[in-house]
This record gives sequence, C-alpha cells and structure tokens, in this order.
Amino acid sequence: MRSAISEWFRKNFVDPDIVMLTLAIIAGIGVIVLFGHLIMPVLASIVIAYLLEGLVTALERKGLPRFPAVLIVFIAFLLFVAAIVLWLLPLFSRQLTQLVQQLPNILAQAQAALLALPEKYPELISAQQVQDITNIISQEIAGLGQHILTFSISSVVGLITLSIYLVLMPLLVFFFLKDKDLILGWFGRFLPLENPLSKKVWRDVDRQIANYVRGKFVEIIIVFSACYVAFSLLGLQYALLLAVLVGLSVIIPYVGAAVVTIPVIAIAWFQWGGWSNDFLWVAGVYFVIQALDGNVLVPLLFSEVVNLHPVAIIVAILIFGGVWGFWGVFFAIPLATLVQSILSAWPRRSGGRAARAD
Repeated sequence: MRSAISEWFRKNFVDPDIVMLTLAIIAGIGVIVLFGHLIMPVLASIVIAYLLEGLVTALERKGLPRFPAVLIVFIAFLLFVAAIVLWLLPLFSRQLTQLVQQLPNILAQAQAALLALPEKYPELISAQQVQDITNIISQEIAGLGQHILTFSISSVVGLITLSIYLVLMPLLVFFFLKDKDLILGWFGRFLPLENPLSKKVWRDVDRQIANYVRGKFVEIIIVFSACYVAFSLLGLQYALLLAVLVGLSVIIPYVGAAVVTIPVIAIAWFQWGGWSNDFLWVAGVYFVIQALDGNVLVPLLFSEVVNLHPVAIIVAILIFGGVWGFWGVFFAIPLATLVQSILSAWPRRSGGRAARAD
C-alpha cells in the first residue's frame, strides 16, 4: 500500500508545474480557512471589483482611458449602494417587522385551517395530531421571536462593524479597480515566470468566474425587479421582502427556488384566505417568473459557463457552503468549475506533462 502511494506521487508530481499549482491551491485554501473571517472585507471587495471590472473594460473598449472609466463605474457603484442603504434596507426592515408582528395572526389562521382537517378527512388525520402540529409550530414561532430579540440586542456591535465596512469596502474596491495591473504585477513577482499549467487553469477559471459572477448579479436584479413589480401590482403583502428573498434564492441553484416558494405561497394563501382568484393569480405569475428564469434567463446569461451535472452542483453547494457559509454557496459553481479545470488539465500519462495551452 505504501509503495503504491509513493508510486502515485512519483508519477503525478514529477512535473514542477503540477507541484506549483498544487502548492498555490493549498496556500489559497489555507489563507481562506485560517484568515477568511479576518479578511472578509478584502475578499468581498475583490468580488465587487471583479464584478465591476467588466464595466470598466467595456468603457475602455470605447476609447476611454482607464482612470476615467474606473471613476465613472465607481461613482455608479456608490449611487447603487446608496440606493440600497437609503431606500431598500429601511423598507425591507419595515416589512420584516410587520411580518413578525403578524405571525400570531397567521398562526391562528393556520391552526383554524388545521383544525378543520379532522372533520373533512378523519381517516387521514386526527384532532390530536393537529394539536401536536400546532404546538410544535407555536414553539418554533416563540423560538424565532426570541432569536430575533436576541439578535436585535446584540446587533449594536454588528452595526458598528457594518459602518466600518461601508467605509473600508468602497475604498478597497476603488483601489482594486484603479491599481489592478499594479497589484497583479506585485503578486506575479512571487510566481514562476513560466508555468503553462497554472496559466491554462487560471484562464479557464477566470473566464468561468467572470461570467458567473456578473451573470448571477444580473439574474438577481432581473428576478427581484420582476417579482417586486408583479407582487406590487397584484397587491401581495410584503412585496419587497418576498421579492428580495426570491432574487437572492437564485444564488443557490435548485434548492433556493424550492425553499423560497414556501413563504411566497403561504403569505398569499393567508392573505386571501385560501384558494381565491387573487391567490391563483399570484401563484401563477410567480411560477411563470421561475419558469422564465430557469428556461430563458439562465441559458442566456450563463451560455459560456461550463455545464455541470445537477448532482455536482448540489454536492458543491453542500461542501463549499458548509466550509465558507454564504460565500461558499455563492461561489459553489465557480469553485466546482475550478476543480473541473484542474482535473481536466491534470496529466493523463504516467510521468507525462500536462497539455500546454498555446
């Protein structure tokens, strides 16, 4: 067994390019695991700068020098953040507070609907089972209320941290955009001059991550806007809150859409008291938006992203989300693409060198 492992290492790591790529991957993972919570503003700023780089490049292609292009894009980014902080967050918080205050009434309606089930379907459910279900729901609601209260009490430190981030992150984004070549050149000083394998993997991953991050951002905005307009026109309560949830749900493929459907349908059902025409309209429009997102919008936005099997995507979400939380979930597909690119570039022959890119 020991000799087999030694032989495998000898065959696969004889190439110095592979050794350098392996060390770079291990170092990157180590930094994120050990110091990710400390440098989270830096990582988030890199993501935002990566997102905005496409706009800067588009302006440069039109003949604008880089610094004015960076300045225009950065000012637009600040206006976007200001709109979120000054308009979206207060309205979102207000609707969330209203929903929490309405939870007892929603629970009472749910209990009344459940109590009617034993009379209609006595062979399927009993009154005792309904009582047990309502007790469990009441306990969960009480626990949720306590959790929200605890969070609100301990959120002072979080607000201070958020305020610091709101100052630091825009500065980091600006310098990442303005001094992109300088920063990449500095890091390049510590890397080997010739490493075709790493360059090949980086080009593949760079293309995939760029397409994915920008496409996912556009998808979130489109789905959020469509849901907010539709829910508002149909008179659904908490339209902004639900639209934000639906928009963010696209971050998690397959799972997000299934989970966010529950609050949308539940709130519509309780608002109109069952299977009314208004409820059916909301449900129908919501499912049409989901269908258009999955069958039209996603293929248009992610046509250049490597297709991964749904099982691979779900496994990537579970693994990377468990390790890195929200950012792991957000980058599950690009990280899975990174793994796929590395495996594709790995040498196929014993002791052979990996295929080289031109």
